[in-house]
Amino acid sequence: MRKFLLLTTLNAIAALPLALVQLIGSFLGLLAFLGSKPYRELFKPQYEAVISKYKLPNHLWAAVRASGMLFSDSLWIWRNPQKALKLAEVQNWDLVEEAINEGHGLVMLTPHLGGFEIIPRVLAQHFPATILYRPSRQTWLNEVVEEGRAYPNMHFVPTNLNGVRQMTRALTRGEAIGILPDQVPTGGEGVWVPFFGRPAYTTPLPARLASRNNTPVVMFTAKRKGLGKGWLMQATRLTPLSDDPTVAAAELNVAIENAILKAPEQFIWAYNRYKHPAGAELPPSNELVNL
Repeated sequence: MRKFLLLTTLNAIAALPLALVQLIGSFLGLLAFLGSKPYRELFKPQYEAVISKYKLPNHLWAAVRASGMLFSDSLWIWRNPQKALKLAEVQNWDLVEEAINEGHGLVMLTPHLGGFEIIPRVLAQHFPATILYRPSRQTWLNEVVEEGRAYPNMHFVPTNLNGVRQMTRALTRGEAIGILPDQVPTGGEGVWVPFFGRPAYTTPLPARLASRNNTPVVMFTAKRKGLGKGWLMQATRLTPLSDDPTVAAAELNVAIENAILKAPEQFIWAYNRYKHPAGAELPPSNELVNL
């Protein structure tokens, strides 16, 4: 029944214009912020710490509204991939083609920012992409997400050993792989390195995969252009990451920070990037953030 209700909701959303869907998402973002103290206490300090650090204008309410749009954008893109692709303005595509034409595959990094779900669909128009994702603990919800994300030339693999092996094989074939680099890995699979000045448990997996065959690593962003106007997709090729996993993870976080600073209001500030996953060693400061 829950799966049926969710699919019905997704189908209803799919029939609406993007602008209206984003307005609904904006309302949901405000509702979550005002109605949930834990959500608010996580969101506001993380956003304002970065704004203060870089002396940027404080657009808290815009960030709150955009947090809901990030969710609604994803749902709309899942259900309307062809319409979404027409609304995606792509810059620096020559950089992507040069990287993939080197023949070593491509490590694609997509932080949770703006319409990030459009990025692998743009790439899948040109070459196969294997995407790493973390399955939901609820089977019915995982089925809905997998069905929604399904798209030709895109292959999703879970965050486990088998998934990593499939990504390695994809790189060997000269194909692209996609990783969400701002997601906290499970205990024992990451290292503690700074993220906006605080220790954050970070995956060194992109560097490990890239180092196997000198594979280029490209950071992608999909900044929302305006209500119903689509997204500006930009690519930045990173300099080769260090062979040292801790150094590589720190370099990766710097690249994520730079991507976020392109559109700080559109990042997923409600996600606890500084949590301490079970099984992970203590962070350097020994000051744990609540889960």
